[in-house]
Amino acid sequence: MRTQLWIDGKWQNGSDGELISVADPSTGNEITKVASGTPKDAESAVSVASIAQTKWASETPRIRSEVLRACWQIMVDHADELASLIVQEHGKPFAEAKGEIAYASEFFRWNAEEAVRIHGTIGMVPSGLNRVIVRHPPVGVVVMITPWNFPAAMITRKLAPALAAGNAAVVKPAAETPLTALRIGELMGEAGVPKGLVNIVPTNNPGPWFDAAISHSATRMVSFTGSTDVGKLLLRKSADRVLKVGMELGGNAPFIVFDDADVDAAVIGAMVSKMRHTGETCVAANRFFVHESVAEEFTTKLAAAMSAVVVGNGFETGVGCGPLITSTAIEKTSTLVSLAVSEGARIVTGGRRLDREGYFYSPTVLDLVDPDSTLVSKEIFAPVAPIIQFNNTNTMLGWSNNTEMGLAAYIYSRDLSKALNVGERLQCGMVGINRGYMSDPASPFGGMKQSGIGREGASEGIYEFCETQFIAAEW
Repeated sequence: MRTQLWIDGKWQNGSDGELISVADPSTGNEITKVASGTPKDAESAVSVASIAQTKWASETPRIRSEVLRACWQIMVDHADELASLIVQEHGKPFAEAKGEIAYASEFFRWNAEEAVRIHGTIGMVPSGLNRVIVRHPPVGVVVMITPWNFPAAMITRKLAPALAAGNAAVVKPAAETPLTALRIGELMGEAGVPKGLVNIVPTNNPGPWFDAAISHSATRMVSFTGSTDVGKLLLRKSADRVLKVGMELGGNAPFIVFDDADVDAAVIGAMVSKMRHTGETCVAANRFFVHESVAEEFTTKLAAAMSAVVVGNGFETGVGCGPLITSTAIEKTSTLVSLAVSEGARIVTGGRRLDREGYFYSPTVLDLVDPDSTLVSKEIFAPVAPIIQFNNTNTMLGWSNNTEMGLAAYIYSRDLSKALNVGERLQCGMVGINRGYMSDPASPFGGMKQSGIGREGASEGIYEFCETQFIAAEW
């Protein structure tokens, strides 16, 4: 494990010698200590990124494309190593960590292809006096703030399109999971990414770090994935310099099961959506709205599936649910479940912290949940599934949309026409119909309302890291 800062293509100590303790959430024990970047380190990283970006932007799209494809290949070649790092610092089961690396690396391959397809236009104004040329140059240096729940994928989903468009980056990974990020930065250097173009600078003092990074004159954009509350704070700070922003924020996804749904398929989809990465995903099903005619069957089968999940260390064979990230996460989950019970909910299975070292919480199903309860108004970020019965579609849609979040939603119905109609009425950026997983580099990931600004992935993703310039020319 390398534990220094990755700046200008080499390892450096933090300027004040402060360290971040990185813990294994399956035991609570320290794995190692990582250098903590200071505001001075953040400024230094932006400075070297600015120099590297000027040269990188002048490279041909084909050269940028080939470097990104090499990044894809080197991540594939080191998949087991990177997955092991994720299990150690995050705790997710090894198979899911391996899946994350496959997903994360694919952003490099996708954007290697997009790098050569940044389109411009040329046309004549209606008066015929001049032509208009429209092009999409890179923004410059992008400051990226990434979360702990996907230590690899949330970085590559930003880095790949940013580099493809000709930008440079300074990345602040989460203090809980810096090891994967640092190794990815090093591997990208081995794959041919120029020195200084990608800088990985963890810190345990994010406020001053961020202020220093965005105050640098070369910084032109902020890309953030994390909680809505932190996103609002970063938006306010970015406004002082009128920086371009990309924000992927919190979610509160409804999972809707209609009376005509294939209940067995819905349970499988619910397990994928709820339990993937121990429920610690922004697109995880957060509220289960189940038609009263199938509620008993769905609840019984979901509880049986949840009860069968093996909880344990991510390196152990057969484990399907790892620990939560910190003791704070355990306390929050326990409080939310206890409050739901006090408000009338019934625990069908689980509902407790496991009596072992580490931060393990039992896969939990609750029914008789009030649609206005505290539990369903919060982003749970844990293996907890609250079930709410409905018998009227319009009422259920009111409940589903009664949130400031609007990231993802899931619908199960054999009637595709009905599912599409309901999907169009949901106020969210992404809808899965008869499937519990929807994320893909080829899809525009992002939300409505307070779930974010902009999109990551697909063809839209690369343009988030571009400016639009037009040139009026006469000839």
